[in-house]
Order: sequence, then C-alpha cells, then structure tokens
Amino acid sequence: MRWFDTVKSPKLKSAKRVVSNTPSGLWKKCSNCGEIIQSLKLVDNQNVCPYCNHHFRLTARERIDGLLDENSFRPLKDNYATKDPLIFTDKKPYKERLVQAREKTGNLDSVLCGLGSIEGQKVSIAVMDFQFMGGSMGVVAGEKVSAAMDKALEEKIPAVVISCSGGARMQEGILSLMQMAKTSAARQRLRNAGIPYISVLTDPTTGGVAASFAMLGDINIAEPNALIGFAGPRVIEQSIRQILPDGFQRSEFLLDHGFIDCIVPRHELKSKLSFFLKMFGKEKS
Repeated sequence: MRWFDTVKSPKLKSAKRVVSNTPSGLWKKCSNCGEIIQSLKLVDNQNVCPYCNHHFRLTARERIDGLLDENSFRPLKDNYATKDPLIFTDKKPYKERLVQAREKTGNLDSVLCGLGSIEGQKVSIAVMDFQFMGGSMGVVAGEKVSAAMDKALEEKIPAVVISCSGGARMQEGILSLMQMAKTSAARQRLRNAGIPYISVLTDPTTGGVAASFAMLGDINIAEPNALIGFAGPRVIEQSIRQILPDGFQRSEFLLDHGFIDCIVPRHELKSKLSFFLKMFGKEKS
C-alpha cells in the first residue's frame, strides 16, 4: 500500500485566459420574451422589441430626439440642481447619490424641459428620466414640470409632459410631496386659460407623480403594458387582503376601466400627439 503514497497527484494545466476582441453592448436581451436582439436593430426600432413589442425605457434625451422636430428643442431651467435641503443620509449621503446619477445620465436632475415643435406645432414639454434616481420627483423636478406648464401658459401653446417615475423623492421628504400640489396648481392654471395639456404615461408612472399631474391631462396617453398606479400591487394586496386581477395597473387594464384615454405604441406617438395638437388648435380657433 506504500505505493499509493509515492504517487503524486497530476497537476492540471492552467487554462489560458482568452481575451475576446468582440466589443460589448452589441446585443441586448429582451426582459419580456428573452430574445437576443442586435443593439443597433433595437435602436432603429425605437427601442421596441421586434418579437414581442416590449417597450424598453428611454432616456429623457432619447424621448426628446424621437418626438420633437429636429433641432427645435430649446431647454428651460437647464442649470437647476438640488442642494440636498435636508442633508439626508440613508445607506449613503444623498449628495453622493446625486453625483452618481449626474455622472450616469449627464443631467442635473430627473426632468428635462423646454420648448420645441411636433410636426411644426409649438409645444412646451417636460420629460422625466428614469435613469436619474428612478425618475423621482424632488424640488427641482417639480419646478421644471411647473415651469414647462407656466411657459405654455405664457406662450399660449400646448403643454406635453412625459412621465416615467417611481414617485416622490424620499431624500427630500415633505418638500418632494409639496411638488404634487405645485404641479397640480400649474396644471389648473392651464385649464382655467383653456390651454391644452397632454399627459403621456410610460413604464413606470407611479407614486406621487401618478397621483398628481400625470393623471390630469386633457388627454391621457399610455404606452403599451406600462405600469401605472399609486401604490405597488403587493402593498395593495396586503392592505385590502385580496388577490388583484391579472394585469392590474397595466395600461390595458386602466384603459378598460376608464383611467386613461388611449394606448399608443411608440412608433405612432409622434403622429398621435400631432393629431391631438391639431384637434385642440381647431377647437381653440
């Protein structure tokens, strides 16, 4: 048996690490159907899956570039940035979160607003960016949405707001909740003056944003299968102690129950907005 003691275990040859020269980001997996899609093909298709029609989220800049006429966008209040009014810290300081979000998106906050045109028709527009802290609404975001509406009132042109948000920004506490009243009051001024306001709800539109200006449009448009609601389904089920129906809080469910006016695929959104702008223009004249 001593023979076994003299046998040495063979050493495995270390595998050589193969360095791939293939660039990253050429392909993207659809989170809905699981198909692998060429990134360029997805961009050409306005970030809509060609296999299942899943609408990927867009940045605020991508929204503006896709909806407004070329080179027509003129930003408003683009130098506004929050200053951490509550000096808030959870797992990390709020200031650090802001720095990371600004580096990631290239924006100072979660909303871009300004003036532009859609098929030649002037509009004042505000667009929320989910990549900036979940599109949350803080003091600056509320100010920008209100500014877009006030500019529409001043210029006597329609206002368009595209929502994509998880709700109020908890790091700004009660100050963020105040934006619900502020934006709703700005919307009411438009109504009193007879200025059209079109709200576009994308995935997701929840929390304080859904509970304020997002649902107050003269026309409320939603993208397909967008999550829209105030509290999440799990919180609601725990509160009412009932199982919610399938598709609850999705665009199609809300359309069936009268919460929104229409569902418009991304490819048709610009032409549909143009149609409504012309319709409101005729009514005004």
